[in-house]
Amino acid sequence: MPSSKEPVTYFIADLHLAQNRPDITACFLRFLKNEAIKAQSLYILGDLFEAWIGDDDDSAYIATIAKALRTLSSFGTDIYFIHGNRDFLLGKRFAQKSAMTLLPEIDLIDLYGRNVVIMHGDTLCTKDVAYQKFRKKSRSWWWQTAVKSLPLFFRKKMAANYRKKSTEATAMKSQDIMDVTESEVVNCLESYQSQLLIHGHTHRPAIHHLTANGNSAQRIVLGDWYEQGAWLKVTPTSMKLLNQPLTTPNR
Repeated sequence: MPSSKEPVTYFIADLHLAQNRPDITACFLRFLKNEAIKAQSLYILGDLFEAWIGDDDDSAYIATIAKALRTLSSFGTDIYFIHGNRDFLLGKRFAQKSAMTLLPEIDLIDLYGRNVVIMHGDTLCTKDVAYQKFRKKSRSWWWQTAVKSLPLFFRKKMAANYRKKSTEATAMKSQDIMDVTESEVVNCLESYQSQLLIHGHTHRPAIHHLTANGNSAQRIVLGDWYEQGAWLKVTPTSMKLLNQPLTTPNR
């Protein structure tokens, strides 16, 4: 076990891990082994999985991911998780297996002396009215209780059907609708008296500059993992959006 950790924090989101994408899974496992293991903390800002049907899914694939995360934690890297729109049913049982700490959907953290707002980012897309309506329903206790009470095989079918409908709906929406509402970003920063917001969800990695609280501010968008591994590396003196090809061999 390393005697000390580098002053480094990583942020990732939108991996959409699934058995039918072994390239993404392999890239993620390499990232944990080669990069995250050196860091003080790893923040997973939602959509770690393509779909999550419940903590009672004890498949070998899920167990592999949980084991890899727990191994990372055993080497001293703190792991934090915020739910996304694909894995919002992920609960305490899997978090314990993975040695992850579950955070609220919006959180304010101290990042090397800076107050930083972190979130998945779907709540910022207020123009997507249909999605926001579904989101409100799916986060309710009664909806989640009803879904979790269904047999596992039926939930798997539901998840597959939801992914299909989501893909079809996304194809028909304009890019503007699926992006964040700038005024919502400003409201979020000002509500938390912060000048930096980090989120995922929109799959448009970039560092945006804006004004909030009467001063310059930044919004950092994390990249998805469909075509490359993507992460934000933060040290006390720098912030860099980095990526790695899915086909990169083990080092």
